[in-house]
Amino acid sequence: MRRLIFLVILLIALLAGILAFSQVWPELNKYLGTTNTQQFLPGSTEKVKVVSEESVVISVVKSAAPSVVTIAATQGLSSSSNQNIDPFSFFGIPVPNQSQQSLPKEPQNIGSGFIVKSDGFIVTNKHVVSDSTLKYVVVTNNGKKYNISKIYRDPLNDIAIVKINPDDNAGNILKPLILGDSDKLQVGQLAIAIGTALGEFNNTVTTGVISGLGRGITAGSVYEGNTEQLSDVIQTDAAINPGNSGGPLLNSNDEVIGVNTAVSESGQNIGFALPINKIKDSINNFNQTGQFNRPYLGVAYAMITKEAALRNELPEGAYIQTVVSGSAADKGGLKVGDIITQVDGQKLVVKTRELSTIISTKKVGDSLEITFYREDENGKGTTSTKKIILETAPQQ
Repeated sequence: MRRLIFLVILLIALLAGILAFSQVWPELNKYLGTTNTQQFLPGSTEKVKVVSEESVVISVVKSAAPSVVTIAATQGLSSSSNQNIDPFSFFGIPVPNQSQQSLPKEPQNIGSGFIVKSDGFIVTNKHVVSDSTLKYVVVTNNGKKYNISKIYRDPLNDIAIVKINPDDNAGNILKPLILGDSDKLQVGQLAIAIGTALGEFNNTVTTGVISGLGRGITAGSVYEGNTEQLSDVIQTDAAINPGNSGGPLLNSNDEVIGVNTAVSESGQNIGFALPINKIKDSINNFNQTGQFNRPYLGVAYAMITKEAALRNELPEGAYIQTVVSGSAADKGGLKVGDIITQVDGQKLVVKTRELSTIISTKKVGDSLEITFYREDENGKGTTSTKKIILETAPQQ
């Protein structure tokens, strides 16, 4: 009798141990980083694979890296000046002795890009290919070099599409990356950046998370006069530097969610990327028209904050610094010194609702009702409203 009771107790203990182990095994699997284990969901015959963050990153890199390219440049054939390439200048970061060195005959890496169409279209940052006096080439992941036959620069966003001819290297198939949906991003999700770090280390991989969404930043160097206001950008702590500008920011599903574009000079582990949905709009526009057919007002401006407006007894809005001759703004009668306060009844607000943000939602041919403040020679200010029809932005 005692032996029977002992066997029953032993059997119960064994069953309890098996049950407990089945509960902790999935978490133990994750901790150990096991990638091959298959399990059954409770009440289901469907198998699921337990994966670790490490295996996800490795999988994404293997899939995406062949589609990430390096943008390099040499002295333009038509240029007679002894210019130097400074891949860091857009960010205001000095490079020791760079200005004293003559431009090498061999292409010098200055940025990154990624393939979006198998017939040779590649996305990069506009600032990477901004100098029309230079000759640019594309170097693929496997070392193949292609001359860039055409550059299409977006006048509103810091992006450009460059065209190469795949036939230059027969048999080399260009694999486009999958473009994701940046509107579905959530703070905290995995972010993977790939590019030519520091213009030297090809296909460098950095990882992090989405640190913030909807950020507004100033990219460029205020000392060189080539700053650009970027709105609604992605903030990430995945390391981004001038060399991997133009490269892709990816999610765990091998999808491009952003284009790496800027690094913060004042903080560590703070990088920014343009949301891929903005790029998709540009690509769709380009596919339909063969160019970046963007609405264009034709002014350069500086936003006046509410505090500055109160301090100087001026209205809050966009202070016009330059009016492009022959542009829609010029034809509409806007002048340097005018302050645009409203567009179609919407009040302009710094970082929240700026002039460029409103124009980016319009189409070529749209009529804008622009309210602006102007002072006469005696300093007397008046407010007026004009209707201005947006035109096509000139190709840069």
